[in-house]
Amino acid sequence: MSQFKAALGKSFWVGTLAILLLVVVAGCSGSKNEPDPNKGAGQSANQGTNSSANTEKPAAGGTFVYGRPASVTSLDLHNQITSNNAFAIDKVFESLVAFDSKGEIVDWLAESHNISADGLTYTFVLRDGLKFSNGTEVTAEDAVFSLERHLKVGGPLAIAAKVDNVKAQDNQTLVITLKEPYTPFISELSNFSNGILPNNFGGVAEEAFFKNPVGTGPFVVEKWDPAGDLTFTKNPHYWQEGKPYIDKLVYKLIEDDTQAINQLKAGEVNAIESLALQNAEELKKGPDTTVVTNGSWVTEQLFFNTLDKYFADVHVRRALALALDREGLTKALTFGYAQTANSLLPTTIPYHSNDTIKALNFDINAAKEELAKSAFPDGFTTKLLVASGNSTRAQEAQIIQAAGKEIGIHIEIESVELATFRERFFAYDFSAMLNSGQADSPEANSIIAFQTDPEGFSKSYWTHYTNDEVTKLLYEGQKTPDGKEREEIYSKLLQTLADEVPYIPLYYPDILKGVRSSVDGLVVLPNGSVRFEEARIGK
Repeated sequence: MSQFKAALGKSFWVGTLAILLLVVVAGCSGSKNEPDPNKGAGQSANQGTNSSANTEKPAAGGTFVYGRPASVTSLDLHNQITSNNAFAIDKVFESLVAFDSKGEIVDWLAESHNISADGLTYTFVLRDGLKFSNGTEVTAEDAVFSLERHLKVGGPLAIAAKVDNVKAQDNQTLVITLKEPYTPFISELSNFSNGILPNNFGGVAEEAFFKNPVGTGPFVVEKWDPAGDLTFTKNPHYWQEGKPYIDKLVYKLIEDDTQAINQLKAGEVNAIESLALQNAEELKKGPDTTVVTNGSWVTEQLFFNTLDKYFADVHVRRALALALDREGLTKALTFGYAQTANSLLPTTIPYHSNDTIKALNFDINAAKEELAKSAFPDGFTTKLLVASGNSTRAQEAQIIQAAGKEIGIHIEIESVELATFRERFFAYDFSAMLNSGQADSPEANSIIAFQTDPEGFSKSYWTHYTNDEVTKLLYEGQKTPDGKEREEIYSKLLQTLADEVPYIPLYYPDILKGVRSSVDGLVVLPNGSVRFEEARIGK
């Protein structure tokens, strides 16, 4: 989502730890784990008004309007990764297992799952009475078709496990057999990209299906403008009885964050997806607005295109990392809603090593010495690509520009609108850029694979960073069971990234959503998405 999961995984462009989360990844499970969207979510799971005297929940029904910075351009779950699409896809399609607001894996469409002792066989039993939004029964054959289609398509969040076969043992039982152990598998099955759709697209053409998709999610697409708004209606056949409470959900396109805040204050929207950190206190103290938060799987980063002649030089990258005061940047721009990053992995993800890694901390003299070792000891001029409309990123760019100037690297800030920004970095048409990397599941591999595999979909997050030892450690980490040995593998890998800095981790931002005080029951997930099943709108 990649925001990216722009996704990006990798999500990208979703921003934003009131609480550090303990992320627990389910290992071998045979129990019936009932979904509990409110479990441990704190304010984000049960958002009420600013008045403690008002404890009555708002009535069900109504239309919830959600302001978003980018439109939904595709609902093909196997070919998408950016958050603008991912966080609409997950309202229509659901997976066998999911993650809750704490990042814990829970059974979802499956009432139970079991992993064999050798880590090769995964068995899922579907819930009784599951139906698609058109009223047809959900069977194990639908799950077989969905996963096999994902295996065939691949896509930006491809199934990385080496799957031997996917079979329906009976109408309700699905069995997946792997050729070799792949520890992240159960976690990755919780991705939106592993949602279940009808066998053979329900008998319609593939292209037509994704324009009017049928899934098991809480909402159904009613009206959709790929360049504007999207309107959902509640799924009358949703398996969680009585939910969603709202009748309609509108994704309203608001490209500028200031305009989004103004519309929230005016009551034109019920909540906004993208909230600049500096505006959080303003909304918290507003008479009709508040903020819901959660710890995130996001790492804000400065990315280098290692195909660029300047940033192909490791000494240049190290010099800029040493010249940048990451702690000062974090304090200045995040207003207490973020933690300075030493590691690629957020502290909400296992094996992050943030407290033990030796990062290149702020040292101007060391930065100048490092640049002197490069092929460009007298400095150079380069460009930093930034998406417009994001005030925090604009300020980050200015701080980075000033840091570069201190050591003779002259950085021109190139601000372009979001769609162009995405096109540019997808095409490697940048020297350096500001973006965020994000896990799509509560697993270290979710970010590490996306940002270190030079042969993967994103070619090391469009940096094309290549290090054979890092690639070797990446694959070892995927096969090694959870425990001390896996921790040591990731610690070594993350230290290499900290030394060679193909990207500079800046900070781990909280997820912040601006919300009208009358809203109750909004559940914010650590990947930046929101569950609206229990949302209610008061007056």
